[in-house]
Amino acid sequence: MQWIDRLRGPGWMGNLLAIVAGGLTTLALAPFDLWPLGLASIALLYQVLQPLTPRQAALRGWCWGLGLFASGVSWVYISIHVHGYASPVLAGLLTGLFVAGLALVIALTAWLWAGWLRPIKAGWWSCIGFACLWVAQEIFRGWFLTGFPWLYQGYMHTDTWLSGFAPVGGVWLLSLLTVLTACLLAEPAVWKRLPQAACASALLLAIWLGGLGLRHIEWTQPAGDPLSVALIQADIPQSRKWDPDHIQHTLSLYRDMSYAQGPVDLIVWPETAIPVLQTQAQGFADAMAANFAEQGTTLITGIPVDNYDTGELRIYNGIMVAGSAGNHYLKNKLVPFGEYVPMEQVLRGLIAFFDLPMSSFSRGPAVQAPLEAAGYQLAPFICYEAVYPDFAARLAAKSELLITISNDSWFGESIGPLQHLQMARMRAMESGRWMIRGTNNGVTALIDHQGRITASIPQFEQLALNGWVQPREGLGPYLRWRSWPLSLAVLVVLLACVIRRRRYRQPT
Repeated sequence: MQWIDRLRGPGWMGNLLAIVAGGLTTLALAPFDLWPLGLASIALLYQVLQPLTPRQAALRGWCWGLGLFASGVSWVYISIHVHGYASPVLAGLLTGLFVAGLALVIALTAWLWAGWLRPIKAGWWSCIGFACLWVAQEIFRGWFLTGFPWLYQGYMHTDTWLSGFAPVGGVWLLSLLTVLTACLLAEPAVWKRLPQAACASALLLAIWLGGLGLRHIEWTQPAGDPLSVALIQADIPQSRKWDPDHIQHTLSLYRDMSYAQGPVDLIVWPETAIPVLQTQAQGFADAMAANFAEQGTTLITGIPVDNYDTGELRIYNGIMVAGSAGNHYLKNKLVPFGEYVPMEQVLRGLIAFFDLPMSSFSRGPAVQAPLEAAGYQLAPFICYEAVYPDFAARLAAKSELLITISNDSWFGESIGPLQHLQMARMRAMESGRWMIRGTNNGVTALIDHQGRITASIPQFEQLALNGWVQPREGLGPYLRWRSWPLSLAVLVVLLACVIRRRRYRQPT
């Protein structure tokens, strides 16, 4: 067993194993969905951190994070190189810095574990403490510097028994149960004695069978009749989206594809489908709305909203119900560099990537009302906003339907858009509400209240998706309390871990 000790101990072999282990989590998520590899990924990290000092653990955690983010989000290279016009070397450098920076969060987590929280004796407390610290890390990563809530462990269970816990505690509860499962399976101290092994087995059965049972509970109820919807996927090339010479073609394409759908309750155009400021496109939008109203159809579209109320021009990434004044939503969670440039005065003009078209959006208010359409309240999320669990839950609780519009053209044929779809499915499960998901080039889909895709169309094709959605009402536990109960429980457990560790270290 000497080779196992060498892998777990400090040195390049353990660090290399950590990089490989981090990459396994990506394979557990969409589009691969090999979820057992996610358990193996966490189990390996848990084991290779055990004998290390805080400094050694920080390096190993960083290596694990490097494997995770290099395999899972390096698709940002496409947006930097192809659409940001950076050379391959520069795009690779910026992508590497992005990945390495994200991995620092895992390094911090490992340092805290080894220096402050890891019990002196491995066992139950070690497994529970590590799982709680992991959830704290995910919550922190979704908040720090506006957040990057991507590649959470809980997302790998959108189609497993654990998905039953989504309406109870959201994706972070799924992450907690995932990591706890992995740590228990990987902790020899739990399985050495029969009573402890029996307790561990009972707990694991309770978690997984409990999730299966919860999947059969309906936390929400239908509200009114189903709505017919048509989602227009125009597949506008990103390179032509903001080209003034291409705007008329874009508007004509959306118009013609929409008229071809016939009478439906809702027609949805994707993010910034109208590539013209609202004040300039208002006549077009109102005319379209009036024509659709004659057949009982409501048009919802993405559009840049310009505002002069503060005495200066502010432009927002918006979604509006056409022909209904003030019935719009302004995006709050902006994508760095794509929609705004941090340290703008320093970075603007250095390279083309820092001067992308429409990268000067203003941030919309944190608290806004849902959209009103077809007699229902719709919780709107623009692109990136659908990946923020608590942010989405706040609006969903006031609505009967979810609607998200997006433009994932930035990421080409990578796995990024498929990961994005998986997170949208989780939002539907958490809220117990159907989701309308309209995109420029995919994945355009209708998702039911249990996260199942009821209809979709292929990526990278000019098509319309027709289907039905069922408005629903009622609040499940997560929609009612969001992550507060879980966060409090995590905090209590981590505090208990610190206290226990200090007691064991005190001389007798």
